[in-house]
Amino acid sequence: MLGTEELLKEELIVIDMKAKDSNEAIGKLAQVLYKNAFVKESYIKAVQDREKNFPTGLPTEGVGVAIPHTDVEHVNTPAMAIAVLEEPVTFRMMGMIEEKVKVQILFMLAIKESKTQIKLLQRLMNIFEDRDILEKIHKSTTPGEIKEIFSVVV
Repeated sequence: MLGTEELLKEELIVIDMKAKDSNEAIGKLAQVLYKNAFVKESYIKAVQDREKNFPTGLPTEGVGVAIPHTDVEHVNTPAMAIAVLEEPVTFRMMGMIEEKVKVQILFMLAIKESKTQIKLLQRLMNIFEDRDILEKIHKSTTPGEIKEIFSVVV
């Protein structure tokens, strides 16, 4: 089972991403995965389309997060990309689509096996429940800082 430290590469971490809305934020981060050959070109549209039907915004304390992802057939190599947004964008809330969440950090998953995805989501939930860790990620100024946070906490 791959842990977050194997899935998260510095080239997949974007600091101060500019996006006008959730769709643009998802597209930009999916493009990072695609440019680094972790996903197929189809991944970009697939993750945007999935978000419309199955929103991934989470109302975490302090810093809002979203965990956009899509089906395994769009993935070449398992990975996780992270974007810290320059300004929050509105996502619809997971499980309560009429509710909105101001999101500042995206955790985009590109996983090949559903079992791995469930285990990764469980690990990420530990981070999402810790306001201090989310604040550290949000305040990070380099991809290396975020990678270091993950090497310690997960």
